[in-house]
Amino acid sequence: MENLAYLGMACALCLSALGSGFGTGCAGQSAVGGWKKCYAQGKPAPFIMVAFAGAPLTQTIYGFLLMTFIRSAFETGASPILCLSTGVLGGFAIGLSAYFQGRIAAAASDALSETGKGTANYFIVIGIAETVALFTLVFCLLLL
Repeated sequence: MENLAYLGMACALCLSALGSGFGTGCAGQSAVGGWKKCYAQGKPAPFIMVAFAGAPLTQTIYGFLLMTFIRSAFETGASPILCLSTGVLGGFAIGLSAYFQGRIAAAASDALSETGKGTANYFIVIGIAETVALFTLVFCLLLL
């Protein structure tokens, strides 16, 4: 039974990191395409798209924090099934947030490369997707 808790810890980190990887991949590809578009049109390439591409990385940190919270809860007597469930479901929700944050960042890169406008608006929407991961982390902590 003890191994279930450790599996939950691993899932919290791994599922979050998978979402970050996929999200960063989507956003990074779009940033590179946006820069290419700018260079082809003779426009300056906005460096801020690096921030768009890196935005989903923070969810890996949230997964690490969730893993740490699960470990602490388990060491103080939390059920291994609760630890497993929290790790799998919490990690999945955080990872999904990262993936869709990357998709939003990809669209932001495309829009910014075409118009050169709207950076603040794009960051607001990227931040909204980030909020899902933060809420998940806090609610999982309260659950534990």
